Amino acid sequence: MARKPAPEFHAEAVRVELTSGLPRKQMAADFGIGFSTLSRWIQQDRRNPEKPTVQSDLEREVAELRKEKRILREERDVLKSFAINLRHQIFGKRRNINTLSGRFSPNLIQV
Repeated sequence: MARKPAPEFHAEAVRVELTSGLPRKQMAADFGIGFSTLSRWIQQDRRNPEKPTVQSDLEREVAELRKEKRILREERDVLKSFAINLRHQIFGKRRNINTLSGRFSPNLIQV
């Protein structure tokens, strides 16, 4: 008895067949499955349109990446603000850090 192919294999075979434009018989042979099997998978895929498509996967990934980018920018802004406030507390608001280099060891101050 032959092993049942994985669902990912089903989805990939259907996707390639629908987007390649090659004859279904040739695609079935390329994937090593029967013509009727590939035809049945395509019919099943068309009956279940609620399944996420490649486009919706990409849109979801773009949305996730945009959210991550927004969070990283907010974190960067908080850290930048903290660094500025810390510098003002240590050196004062109007002093130039270069004029204070004589008071401190160069190893302690990294510009």
